[in-house]
Amino acid sequence: MSDALTLPAETRERAGKGASRALRREGRIPAVIYGGKEEPITIHVEEKELVRQLMTGHFMNSIVQIELGKDTIRAIPKDVALHPVTDRPTHADFFRLAKGGKIDVSVPVVFINEEASPGLKKGGVLNVVRHELELVCDNDKIPGEIEIDVTGKEVGDSLHISEIKLPEGSESAITDRDFTIATLVAPSALKKSDDEETEGEEVAADAVEATSQKAEEEGGE
Repeated sequence: MSDALTLPAETRERAGKGASRALRREGRIPAVIYGGKEEPITIHVEEKELVRQLMTGHFMNSIVQIELGKDTIRAIPKDVALHPVTDRPTHADFFRLAKGGKIDVSVPVVFINEEASPGLKKGGVLNVVRHELELVCDNDKIPGEIEIDVTGKEVGDSLHISEIKLPEGSESAITDRDFTIATLVAPSALKKSDDEETEGEEVAADAVEATSQKAEEEGGE
């Protein structure tokens, strides 16, 4: 997990759309902290600070220490709503991290030792099926990323979740199948797939056009 971030906040005395709009005009963003078998807490944070932390690129995968008066609440961001036109944040949700609890998170994967893969050395391409893994983790052991070693991998090999050694305190949220994370394919296989897709689109377009022409001819009769 990325290093914990600190986010000062204040409690919201009023809820509702009108109160939220008033906060945004003052440069504040309404938010809520929930979870941990406790009552939700409505808060607001400074927009500039929230945007700054969002711009780090790892905000959504970080533990956030929310400073609320004399209290500090450990939480993880669950959602930040953005305005559809301006992309400015309009609301944020934080999930409280209860001591000894678990949480579902999406953790990015990173492939290592690519220089030790014979398949990649021969010109193969790593076709990534899942860029993130859905994990169930201990609150205090959330990994920042999962490293996947491709040492010895040849063209045609696949990497499945069963091959990955997850960090202590983490397990896959998907347990009903041994899903694929990535495959090592030849460049020609990718090109063939693209060509087949293009051909399929052209066939579909021709079929639509033929149907349209037939309808026009029958209508003319």
